[in-house]
Amino acid sequence: MAIGSILFFGAVAVVALYGIMLYNGLVALKHGVAKAWANIDVLLKQRHDELPKLVEVCKQYKQFEQDTLQRVIEARSRVQTARETQNIGALGEAEGMLRRGIGQVFAIAEAYPELKANENFMQLQQRITSLENAIADRRELYNDAVNINNVRVEQFPDAVIARLFSFESKALLEFSTVEKADVDMKQLFS
Repeated sequence: MAIGSILFFGAVAVVALYGIMLYNGLVALKHGVAKAWANIDVLLKQRHDELPKLVEVCKQYKQFEQDTLQRVIEARSRVQTARETQNIGALGEAEGMLRRGIGQVFAIAEAYPELKANENFMQLQQRITSLENAIADRRELYNDAVNINNVRVEQFPDAVIARLFSFESKALLEFSTVEKADVDMKQLFS
């Protein structure tokens, strides 16, 4: 009977250790998603700070399309609200609007040689384009972290631990309506 008890308690210990390893792996994934989101959030804040400067430079040219600038301002506000609430779906939609607006501003600027020659405008254009590229890179890393998290949360036996400790699937950050706009913006600045 002593050997049976040792085997039983040994099996329980192995199962407990395995459960602890699964739990710790899920915690690491959850924090990986949070870290990836924080990296995107920093870039969104930086771009958020640059957009008013761009709008002000464009407003110096009286004939510049005010409707386009207003759309950028509104989209910027929506991105800020979605970012602060961490509403990934709303952020994706607002990002689409903002990216289209920024693309339009840069496209319209082509018709204003004085604006295109403005040193502040050129610096802002380069800075915003650089931030857009960094956001795209970080979005890819975020979506990879989310995908790994979501797979683990749904796979057996991880799903048992995930449900027991309320680990959840996360939403991918998709800018689906603007993927073509991203390509157009890249072509615009090439």
